Amino acid sequence: MAQIENIDRLKIVVVGHVDHGKSTVIGRLLYDTHSLPQGTIDKVKRIAKETGKPFEYAYLLDAFEEEQKQGITIDTTQIQFQTKKREYVIIDAPGHKEFLKNMISGAANAEAAFLIIDAKEGVQEQSKRHAYILSLIGIKKVYVVLNKMDLVEYSKEVYDSVKKEMGEFLDTLNIKPIDYIPISAYYGENILEKSDKLDWFAGNSVIEAMDSIEKEKGLDKKPLRLPIQDVYKFDDRRIIAGRIEAGTLREGDKITIYPEGKKTTVKTIEYWADRDNTDVVTAGQSVGITVSDEFFNKRGEVIALEESKPLVSNSFRASIFWMGKNNLVKDKKYKIKLATQEIEGELEEIIKVIDASSLDSSEQVQKVALNDVAEVIITTKEPVAFDLFSQSQVTGRFVIVDGYDVAGGGIITQAEEEKENKALETFRNGKLKARGDIFEEFYYNVEQFAVNKTGVSSNTYTVGDAIPLKGESYEYPENFDILELRDKVAIQIREGKIADIIPLNEYRYAGHPITNGRGFAVKVNAEEELNQFLQEYQELDERREVAFLNKWMRFDTYRWVVFHNNYWVI
Repeated sequence: MAQIENIDRLKIVVVGHVDHGKSTVIGRLLYDTHSLPQGTIDKVKRIAKETGKPFEYAYLLDAFEEEQKQGITIDTTQIQFQTKKREYVIIDAPGHKEFLKNMISGAANAEAAFLIIDAKEGVQEQSKRHAYILSLIGIKKVYVVLNKMDLVEYSKEVYDSVKKEMGEFLDTLNIKPIDYIPISAYYGENILEKSDKLDWFAGNSVIEAMDSIEKEKGLDKKPLRLPIQDVYKFDDRRIIAGRIEAGTLREGDKITIYPEGKKTTVKTIEYWADRDNTDVVTAGQSVGITVSDEFFNKRGEVIALEESKPLVSNSFRASIFWMGKNNLVKDKKYKIKLATQEIEGELEEIIKVIDASSLDSSEQVQKVALNDVAEVIITTKEPVAFDLFSQSQVTGRFVIVDGYDVAGGGIITQAEEEKENKALETFRNGKLKARGDIFEEFYYNVEQFAVNKTGVSSNTYTVGDAIPLKGESYEYPENFDILELRDKVAIQIREGKIADIIPLNEYRYAGHPITNGRGFAVKVNAEEELNQFLQEYQELDERREVAFLNKWMRFDTYRWVVFHNNYWVI
């Protein structure tokens, strides 16, 4: 194989209906370019002989003998090979509907696609479904490959008919194929070189078409996106770690950390060994940085440059595909994973559910079922930072977790106006608002042998309003301060009335008792203790939560549990 200089890499996903010859196309390509070791070829020939089957190029892709016995490809396989121009990663995605989830996960990493269609069988439902999924995940560089031309005697009329039918469908998806390539993978026609049997076709062979695909502009030239994976404490440094998904970052750059919009400057780019010492890092690199300001940063936040900031909202419109065992429905909590962010979210609205094979849509539906594709609005519990998928794939793509299972995924197509969080209605002062868990009642249910709690107050209180200092299971002093840590709001109570509602970062210790948002006494008696308490809260994770609560909180100062014989809903 020729030596390759200045090589780059292109990822191509190959999709197609079952038995349309997708795996044969790839197998033949690898075989003819001598990209597989002879040992692999000998192994496949041995297995074919043992099972009494003729040698098939498709078997070259099968990673397990069990898959070969079944005669289908059931996993997404990635194969590398190279030409004189560059290196390729071929992603072979299954064509069976039940394996659509694997196809999507493989296709999501590709820059271009080859859609295989059997020239004799023509366009099938799964061909259209795969085409729609390609459009859904934003792949625009598409070749349609008409395989098995030998079965139609290399007929130009058949080629033109299939090309016309598929072209009309792809037009509705706004996909403009680069070309339609006729081939016979089994006989190697038009794979590496142009075929005499297809002399009426003026386009490229498969390998020539691959080499002609132009790569996207380098990710290092795109707007900076650095999702924070974690924050580590080393000596007196707080090192923010993450992988740069796009753009370039230099020491001294003025950055903004979203969704809160905290502004600071890159102080240092950290390194382990002297050879790694640099003052500039680019897309694809994992990096640790320190910043000039002592912000409390955390996993899930996104670092960007001010002139190219991401979108921030708690609501966005998306095209999704659903693969969950249970239907996607409204009024149910799901986990949304977007880059390194993980946040609770729910289905706000189903705009329409789409039949991927016909593009017929159904509106006014109440659920998204298995294998459905839909346009929806997702609302998250807190604002998140994101991009439109067309602008940035990593920060524009998300998955939906139902329970412990990844049940769906999608791409963000539009930011929606931020939705009011209905739980944050108890305390309000202008745009500041906080929930009212402090008014929950705690009961010991003697029939269930469990401590239950009732819901929060439906009232809304603002500056000047008197609050209910006493309930069945709580009693607060006339003068105290409530630190609603989750909502980053402080409420100051004086003589039983709200004296002020302020951002938590503006709060200063005033000598009055303090509770958290649930009415638990906070063991703080000085400004220094307050600062330590807030810092430890910012650094809190699930592993340290119990120790933190035991150190700083006391339940029975203002609260107690009342015995009750009714069933109360937690």
